[in-house]
Amino acid sequence: MPDVGEGLTEAEILKWYVKPGDTVTDGQVVCEVETAKAAVELPIPFDGVVHEIRFPEGETVDVGTAIISVDTTPGAPDEAPAAAAAPATVVPAEAAPAAPAEPAKRQAVLVGYGVSEASTVRRARRTPGAVPAQPADRPKGRPAAELNGHGANGATGLAAPAGDRPLAKPPVRKLAKDLGIDLSSVVPSGRDGTITREDVHAALAPAPSEPAAVAAVPAAAAAGPAVVVEPGAREIRTPIKGVRKATAQAMVASAFTAPHVTEFVTFDITRTMKLVQELKLDPAFEGRKVSPLLLVAKALLVAIRRNPEVNATWDEAGQEIVRKDYVNLGIAAATPRGLIVPNIKDAGAKTLPELATALGELVATAREGKTSPAQMQGGTVTITNVGVFGVDTGTPILNPGESAILAFGAVKDMPWVHKGKVKVRKVTTLALSFDHRVVDGELGSKVLADVAALLEQPKRLLTWA
Repeated sequence: MPDVGEGLTEAEILKWYVKPGDTVTDGQVVCEVETAKAAVELPIPFDGVVHEIRFPEGETVDVGTAIISVDTTPGAPDEAPAAAAAPATVVPAEAAPAAPAEPAKRQAVLVGYGVSEASTVRRARRTPGAVPAQPADRPKGRPAAELNGHGANGATGLAAPAGDRPLAKPPVRKLAKDLGIDLSSVVPSGRDGTITREDVHAALAPAPSEPAAVAAVPAAAAAGPAVVVEPGAREIRTPIKGVRKATAQAMVASAFTAPHVTEFVTFDITRTMKLVQELKLDPAFEGRKVSPLLLVAKALLVAIRRNPEVNATWDEAGQEIVRKDYVNLGIAAATPRGLIVPNIKDAGAKTLPELATALGELVATAREGKTSPAQMQGGTVTITNVGVFGVDTGTPILNPGESAILAFGAVKDMPWVHKGKVKVRKVTTLALSFDHRVVDGELGSKVLADVAALLEQPKRLLTWA
């Protein structure tokens, strides 16, 4: 499992496109994974035959863990006849027993990622009801189940023996430390007796005094996101992972790190709504989607040009405020996997037709679930369009690393004083949240007032730009 984004530690396998015995070619996509940022397709870097799928769909795997093995020279003399005759099977990682060491063989790696030095041991296949072979280097007098945490049926049987250091990766050790859990008391369920995050959480939960309320989940639904509780409880439990987990962590960190201030302005947006209709007929926008959000984005970019200090970030480590001379404009997008914020790179340098194209591509890619991690990194300021849900406005939470986020509310017909008379006009409300460490009240107010003024009189987009 490669780190397909910046600093990711794990990813969930969403779908396998191949199975054992399938022939694969260099560059062929073999699976789709969901990281904390996006769904990503993983290619294989060479030709061969799939030998083993090591994790099923729905499994969360740590970065650096082998998830598939491929035989690049099927039928070569060094392959054992029995292994060649046996049908290839899918072996879950937690059910795979240890095998004696063999001479170094080929191992599949993704482009740009090497193999670990200890990757020359091949895991043996297992047949139903078979007892795993004991490792040749197992100390005498120690049962295999005690060494790797698995019994003959592949299920975890024992916690780490007293005096032995429990097997767990650094993130799991940190989790246990934060929760006050002694790893030596945790029963492992991972491969080779490794303690997983789930094991730590299971150790934290009290033992039930009566039969569990959660009903058994059919095998077909086991890989799905929800665990349905028995009818009497009327509850649905959804594991927190992927985009939802990353969003939750980011929002908590942002809310309790940056002191948020939110300001609001309600104004007449009638002229901008008329301009949207005119631009839809303009030949320069043929084939491009023109929406009120496009002009809101343009107005925010002009306001940032007039008040560049708002396009900055707080660097805690360096104790500096870092102002950006470029604008990577984030657009909050609701997708089936949760809220994501891809951004348009160098949005401030684009013409209005170019901005329309970029905005359309960004939204379409997000809805298809094809947004790449790179598209969600490096944002400097964000817009969230809550108006599409009929909401007047809100108090948005800053995207981590940014100092401002603009909420665009619903556009409604309302009575409004226009040229001394009360008339029905198109009215909306904007909300600007900002990091008060970087943006003081005066600067935040100027930015919000500029955006409103530009949308109230859109000809200013020409005179102020």
